[in-house]
Amino acid sequence: MSQDDEWAVDLHVKVLTESVVERAKARGIDVLVYAPHFERLPAIRDAATAYSDDDVLVVPAREVFTGTWKERKHVLGIGLTDPIPDFVTLEGAIAELRRQGAAVVVPHPEFFTVGLTEADLRRHRADVDAIEVYNPKHWPRHNHRARELAGSLDLPAVASSYAHLEGTVGEAWTAFETPIETEAALVTALREGVPRRPLHRRGASHDARRLAEFAHLGWENTWKKLDRVLLSGTEPTHPDHIAYGGAFDDIAVY
Repeated sequence: MSQDDEWAVDLHVKVLTESVVERAKARGIDVLVYAPHFERLPAIRDAATAYSDDDVLVVPAREVFTGTWKERKHVLGIGLTDPIPDFVTLEGAIAELRRQGAAVVVPHPEFFTVGLTEADLRRHRADVDAIEVYNPKHWPRHNHRARELAGSLDLPAVASSYAHLEGTVGEAWTAFETPIETEAALVTALREGVPRRPLHRRGASHDARRLAEFAHLGWENTWKKLDRVLLSGTEPTHPDHIAYGGAFDDIAVY
């Protein structure tokens, strides 16, 4: 358990290895939410179970890509019971997350072209449980705008490392004033809006991690994703994948 009777949750990481878990421990993180791109829920859940131990709980989650590739907007679902693909409508994704009883978190609002807009947030306000107001990939203006949105919409705020690089894990987190010892406890805390504090590290080292993550963003969204989406065939989270059995045909955008 974290100091001062708070539970430190890094609410969104993309990487998970033994060194990631050790870094989380060194940073005083109690819970990691693991939501890698293009991985189906069963694989994510297996990895989360394998890397959880008595000191760090790893919670499986999905950052769903809604809309088309060029107009995609991300929604983070925590506490899913069933797989959900990418490239479905925003309305369909949120409805499915709610059907499953998952917590709905909005990562990086209005961040370039991959964050929900203010209009999206207002339309779906009743189904959103929290909004991310800080992650290291953001520039100051992005964090300021996210805080504005959280305030104007009266949405609980969270922070995460959004770590795509191992060294960024634990650079930002959310400190909850309630025990988070299970996946269900985290979902309840998010859905019930329990008191929490979005926090992050500071100083030159943190600034260096922020720059590294932002540089990685450019690489990730050019050649790497071009290869995955256009050259590598159907992804495991594509709605046409055989694993979904056509269950999402009515909300798929491809």
